[in-house]
Amino acid sequence: MDTSALNRSNKDYCPEMHTAEHILNQTMVRMFGCGRSKNAHIERKKSKCDYILPDDPGVERLAEVEKVVNDVIAQNMCVTVEYVSKEDAAEWVDLSKLPEDASNTIRIVRVGDYDTCACIGEHVQNTSEIGTFRFLNCDFSEGRLRVRFKVSGGAEA
Repeated sequence: MDTSALNRSNKDYCPEMHTAEHILNQTMVRMFGCGRSKNAHIERKKSKCDYILPDDPGVERLAEVEKVVNDVIAQNMCVTVEYVSKEDAAEWVDLSKLPEDASNTIRIVRVGDYDTCACIGEHVQNTSEIGTFRFLNCDFSEGRLRVRFKVSGGAEA
């Protein structure tokens, strides 16, 4: 199957930062039981994600998030892509953020056995290419946690 035209993105992704976002999202889901980021702005120099949480997680818990993300990166996991039907994917992947005009065949990205989601962005082939993840700052207001982060020392360095 020629998948080159399926759900193509017009955004210039930074593969290291974008893959780190996948790991951050899954870490937040696992640690806080929240959904993946409500809003995300992923760029080469710094990125941000918003999460909906009932309470401020505090500095210590966010330091723990940062450590977990770096521990996952250090596992040198392969990042793989597969194409499946929306119907099949809906059984094990959250498709709520898919645009209405998404094709019937969608792209699934897996970060080892840690994260799986539908995504059209560019990613590294192995988490060893990401480098070190670091929060720049975080703020919590009215149920929204905004985290700003960067990666350094990876393939982009």
